[in-house]
Amino acid sequence: MTTYIYAKQFYFENKVKGPGYLPILDSGVFGEFQEEKPTDGSIVDYSAYSIAPGLVDTHIHGYKGADVMDNDVEGLKTISAGLPSCGVTSYLPTTLTASRELLNDVCQTIGDNATSIPGAKIRGIFLEGPFFSETYKGAQNPKYMGDPKKEILDEWQQKANGWVKKIAIAPERDGAVDFIKHAVKEDIYVALAHTDATYEECKNAVEAGANIFVHTYNGMRGLHHREPGVVGAALTLPNEFDVFDELICDGHHVHPVSANIVMNCCGRHRTALITDCMRAGGLGECESTLGEFDVIVKDGTARLKHNGSLAGSILELIQGVQNVVKWGIATPHEALLMASLVPAKSVGIDDVCGHLDPGYAADFIVLDDDLQLQATYLDGKAYFEK
Repeated sequence: MTTYIYAKQFYFENKVKGPGYLPILDSGVFGEFQEEKPTDGSIVDYSAYSIAPGLVDTHIHGYKGADVMDNDVEGLKTISAGLPSCGVTSYLPTTLTASRELLNDVCQTIGDNATSIPGAKIRGIFLEGPFFSETYKGAQNPKYMGDPKKEILDEWQQKANGWVKKIAIAPERDGAVDFIKHAVKEDIYVALAHTDATYEECKNAVEAGANIFVHTYNGMRGLHHREPGVVGAALTLPNEFDVFDELICDGHHVHPVSANIVMNCCGRHRTALITDCMRAGGLGECESTLGEFDVIVKDGTARLKHNGSLAGSILELIQGVQNVVKWGIATPHEALLMASLVPAKSVGIDDVCGHLDPGYAADFIVLDDDLQLQATYLDGKAYFEK
């Protein structure tokens, strides 16, 4: 029997519709939105609320005490079980710079279990490293960094049973352009991160097929009037190429004015909100770890114990949506798209998530007027309720 979600508005890609009714078919997928009251099926009344696509986090390391690098199926279950409380219904488990052997094992664990883990859906693996620059290492371990090697990527993809979806590299590394061309040919999206590259090196990488700038402003050479650097490339190349900029909008990684500059330069349709959340997300203030480093979580930030550098975030994606609206730099419609459809498009998974359209899995969130999360649905069934 068809179930109809009745709400005052629905956030579709090109238009906010409503009030109206969004059918969920017996198969757990959306039907065609309608304004008239249905004469069949049952109605779920969310008349005081709005409906948006489930959020898509394409850069997240962990949550609720679990980390992707633990190489533990139970940890992946913890992350997937917890993310719907953040509005997230699809995500890319994200690795850290580590040994080739550990990344082999992590890729295999995710690839072997991705389709069987309940909760937020794993849509692929994001390899954040290890082909980075020590100059902008951030919270990545420099002892494992090196030049990109196609055969190593192929090994990880083989271990992952084809689940590697995205890899980040520093484009100034030797062999980067050939590596990017190879990855793109293998249907792996290439991002630029933790890099001291020049503008020209970034442009060469984008021309070779790279299409994402990772956590823009952070872990990259800044903008200078004589050398635009990585930030200059991130602000301009999306206007010339099919390129996306990630932003961590927790109020600590990027100033709201700087975030607005990205959105204005690149367009909100090319700005992907991400969390870069680490294992301490959802736990409050505590001592934690990120990879092999000790981390202190305090005052809304996660920082390396030994030098105070930001070590990922504890941001929940729905909070990022709320923040950009509160800062006055995006409408609710724009913010929700930047946290769902835009990141999905950046890694080519918008054919399975990021929409409220007919035939898509009925993964959606219920929001009040302040964008506070009330419920998260997966395949048409309530998974999280406030």
